[in-house]
Amino acid sequence: MRREIFSDEHEIFRAQLRRFAEREIEPKVAEWNRNRTTDRATWRRLGEEGFLGPAMPVEYGGGGGDFLYDAIVIEEIARRRAHGLMTAVHSSICMPYVLAYGSEAQKQRWLPPAIRGECLLGICMTEPGTGSDLANIQTRAVRDGDHYVVNGAKTFISLGQLGDLFIVVVKTNPAADPPHSGISLVLVEADTPGFVRGRKLEKLGLHAQDTSELFFQDCRVPVANLLGGEGQGFKMLMEKLQQERIAIAVSALASCRRSLADTVAYVRQRHAFGQPIAAFQNTQFTLAELATQVEIGEAFLDKVLAAHVRGEDVVQEASMAKWWTTDLQKRLTGECVQLHGGYGFMTEYPIATDYADAAVQSIYAGTNEIMKVIIARRMGLG
Repeated sequence: MRREIFSDEHEIFRAQLRRFAEREIEPKVAEWNRNRTTDRATWRRLGEEGFLGPAMPVEYGGGGGDFLYDAIVIEEIARRRAHGLMTAVHSSICMPYVLAYGSEAQKQRWLPPAIRGECLLGICMTEPGTGSDLANIQTRAVRDGDHYVVNGAKTFISLGQLGDLFIVVVKTNPAADPPHSGISLVLVEADTPGFVRGRKLEKLGLHAQDTSELFFQDCRVPVANLLGGEGQGFKMLMEKLQQERIAIAVSALASCRRSLADTVAYVRQRHAFGQPIAAFQNTQFTLAELATQVEIGEAFLDKVLAAHVRGEDVVQEASMAKWWTTDLQKRLTGECVQLHGGYGFMTEYPIATDYADAAVQSIYAGTNEIMKVIIARRMGLG
């Protein structure tokens, strides 16, 4: 069925991206996984072709479109298993912070090179001792004249090795009551003295992502790099996490479709007991159920996407979409591995990497348990 939320213009954009991805992205995925990182040349090519910041205003070099263009990029990247190209982090998560809360000088300075793929953006929330409980972060930014002196550590940071500019969640007022009112966001350039890139972390999956530790050691950041106002960081995070969670749901369902399609093709050609595995009723029922769940999930997600683009508050629905689609991705890849038999455990078959890559989806951007807490609160249950 045609997805009604996408216009003809959206589909033309998708076709252009699909041709680009087949030519310039898909052939590099295996190398990126081996190297545990992507290459800056491909990021610049994405920028040149207009695939970074398609929803950003034209005055900064963006496409002037809506978030559905970002969603198309996320889907097409996920379908090629090019998870190292974290366009969702760069374009759909970080750029909106600068656009919504940055001064005009900040926007003019950083959005155009980010849209061109010359300045890669990351966001630093998680710390070694703090995950979903952002109010208890320990990274400090102490005012010293025209600078903040930042000290602390962040971990699990996407684009940690390649990134050029990071939105860093800090405490500017550690004594604030409630604690979240002391949180601010500062923009830290990677060439700032005191900014230290730590290890590129070894992970179960998503190998092409340069997920890293980052350290701030008396890192002097100009006060002009404060994003928004002091003490406004938590509010800004809560406003923008809605889109981040929708982006994850978009990626999860696109990955589900790829895993499912590959498994359908596999069971048709693999034989056991004198017939294709696809002929067994268990195979048919399993894949029929998974296909149905993907369609149901996509129908709900498209409804959430449409409401989000209209500017509606869909915090509850975004939380529902994030936990349900990522949980589905984990279950679906597990079932598909089972249908591949022993070959499903071999990394030469993509379904094995799909299974490993799915594991983190229910953890980052707020665990699925946190998503259920948010939903329950919105229902008036706590």
